[in-house]
Amino acid sequence: QVQLVESGGGLVQTGDSLRLSCAASGRTFSVYAVAWFRQPSGNEREFVASMLGSTELLNYADSVKGRFTISRDNAKNTVYLQMNSLKPEDTAIYYCAAGTRYSTDPTLYEYWGQGTQVTVSS
Repeated sequence: QVQLVESGGGLVQTGDSLRLSCAASGRTFSVYAVAWFRQPSGNEREFVASMLGSTELLNYADSVKGRFTISRDNAKNTVYLQMNSLKPEDTAIYYCAAGTRYSTDPTLYEYWGQGTQVTVSS
């Protein structure tokens, strides 16, 4: 089992930055693929970024490329999402996920955090 806890969300203005953190506990975290998803109010959960194990294989949604960066510190069992140049359309609940399969499909991730709200005002 892996337990995930997100933090770092909040209310910011357009153009601001935020860094989300996802602290993991439980089984060896470094072997898992990790990802960030987000769910705007009234919409489905959507892929944001993913990272495979310790290979640093990265993938980003087109909507966040060049603005968001996913990273991990395996020594701290923590995954980060650095979000720059935030836009109102980035407003959502952000979730981190971990799993044995590297994918943009949320249904393929076994472990999820509780989510953290990010609100970007115009």
